[in-house]
Amino acid sequence: MARKDLLKGLMDDSAKPPARPDDTSGDHARVDAVRPRYQKGAIGAVSQSIAELKSRSLTDIDPHMIEAGGIEDRLEYDEGEHAALMESMRNYGQQVPILVRPSPQDSTRYQIVYGRRRVLAARDLGIPIRAMIRDLDDQDLILAQGQENTARRDLSFIEKVNFASQMRDAGYARNLICDALHVDKTTLSRMIQVADAVPSQVIVAIGSAHGVGRPRWLKLGELLRASDMETEGAVAIAQLPTHGPTSQDRFEGLMNALLDATRSPKRPAPAPTRLTGADDTPLATVRHKGKKIAFDFDTAEGARFAEWLTEHLPEIHQTWKTRDDE
Repeated sequence: MARKDLLKGLMDDSAKPPARPDDTSGDHARVDAVRPRYQKGAIGAVSQSIAELKSRSLTDIDPHMIEAGGIEDRLEYDEGEHAALMESMRNYGQQVPILVRPSPQDSTRYQIVYGRRRVLAARDLGIPIRAMIRDLDDQDLILAQGQENTARRDLSFIEKVNFASQMRDAGYARNLICDALHVDKTTLSRMIQVADAVPSQVIVAIGSAHGVGRPRWLKLGELLRASDMETEGAVAIAQLPTHGPTSQDRFEGLMNALLDATRSPKRPAPAPTRLTGADDTPLATVRHKGKKIAFDFDTAEGARFAEWLTEHLPEIHQTWKTRDDE
């Protein structure tokens, strides 16, 4: 399928206005349910152009009439960002319209395509939200949402992975997912690899984790497998308040816990061994240091024996090599 740039194409001649019944309550702007017929010729063309421009115009909607739609793209709700967005909209108005489609389940409501944070801010401010209304099928909705997400720079790596994973699990073809995220098949395969390595419940529990890229998420997945930790246990550890308030803190807290769980315990070093001669004369102390063995000839008799041992070591070694031939 050819790549679709729905964000640019939303306002072109192929964009269809949504079919909506007349609303006489006055709370919401009306959208024509039937496209009118036009006269032929120049007058008809002008009339049609004016009508189409009206159909593309922005509409003020009660934000409480907008419900969730598409795929959940954000992993956490940031109170600080929400407050800043409310302040901006209060002082400067809504700078960028949202995109909605008529709800397939309720003709009086809409489904969000993109602009979720602006809808929440408008609800809390008690103001209408300015929106473009488009008739989009499920596939075009996902494409529009994915491309708008790609244009934003504040989505983290794992949020994009989560978006791709949800599309895959919903049954969308890989070429469509690539179109939605503007990535090639190799990049998508790497993203799906992370989604398969880390359970979605763990990803949601951690959150966006800005700054944490693919290698560290894959490492987290490897540690989860190596530790045999249940998903519920990993979620509980990630959400421990002792880690800190941010999603980065939660990621690091779980990573450190998994490292501790998979780290092999150090075996205590063997106690030093005392070497004695045939008459129990102390000769040396043997100490084990990892893979090394140290002989400490710490007596006068031991020092003389060490000199003799050094001189005759080749003969002793040859005897040791031929011991199995005898």
